[in-house]
Amino acid sequence: MRVGAFVLAAQFPGQGHGEALYRAVRSAEVAEEAGLDAVWLAEHHFVPYGVCPSAVTLAALLLGRTRTLGVGTAVSVLPTTHPVTLGEQAALLHLTSGGRFTLGVGRGGPWVDLEVFNSGLEAYEEGFPESLELLMRWLREPRVGSEGERFSFREVPVVPRPDELLDSTGPGVVVACTSPASVRLAAAHGLPMLLGMHSEDQEKADMVALWRKCALEEGRSPDEVASAGHVAAGVVQIADRCQEARETLLKTMPGWLHHGLSAHVTVDGRIRRMRDPLAYTELLCDLHPVGSPRLCADRLAATRERTGIGRFALLAEGSGDLAATEENLRRLGADVLPLLA
Repeated sequence: MRVGAFVLAAQFPGQGHGEALYRAVRSAEVAEEAGLDAVWLAEHHFVPYGVCPSAVTLAALLLGRTRTLGVGTAVSVLPTTHPVTLGEQAALLHLTSGGRFTLGVGRGGPWVDLEVFNSGLEAYEEGFPESLELLMRWLREPRVGSEGERFSFREVPVVPRPDELLDSTGPGVVVACTSPASVRLAAAHGLPMLLGMHSEDQEKADMVALWRKCALEEGRSPDEVASAGHVAAGVVQIADRCQEARETLLKTMPGWLHHGLSAHVTVDGRIRRMRDPLAYTELLCDLHPVGSPRLCADRLAATRERTGIGRFALLAEGSGDLAATEENLRRLGADVLPLLA
């Protein structure tokens, strides 16, 4: 089992952007000290839900600040960037970090981002498969050209080549999956899934089963399917008493969720109903390792048993406080990981 931290750079009410970003950087440094496997960096635009607008840029900083920690994006939003640009950045980070970088990609949402970056709604609604296909060719082939609906250009050499690292085929890639269509797309490319915090274990298990079925139908070998390396996102809060851990999150997270999620603006004016922040926080506390070290270890082990997923990206900054976040990460490494061994 590989346990990492999910870093949102969340801006809690009353905090500045710099404070949120500093907590994100410190989270990675402490995660490495605590013996965690990786940090996974979120990307958002124009909202305080998360104030990191470029996950690959923050990944570059953190790869330079750490020595053994894996660093991944969760996720880089494909509809608002050119796949070749993202592929070049991923190859650069993969090679210069000695293979510690993982590229997570996703569709994002129908937000005003599509207008600002001149992508258009079609890039979100229809263009993700073409973008992913072009990205993966860039990461796997020596020369790439395109004659697609959105991207058309003459063949050019891939520089730098991500497979030049010894015993490497390039950076690992994961795909955020929220629907059967996205599961099938990830399986068609043989790419592991990143599954969201809101999903219960049975929903995750169903998505893994669908991915496995589709991957086998695409000709993937049973060994390749069995070792896919899917990632489950979640929340972690550790305290000596379970109620204390829940109260920490129930005190702070609803305000942040309301503050952050209500700031989303759709590109076409469609109405997007926001989850009730308190009910959503309670759901996250029920689903994820929130409680004593023993309870946290048991919940992670249960998810592993029910779903087959062995990699976790756990949000540790739910308290909104830097010192509390650092302590939470240290306890995850010192008090929970040994119980999983």
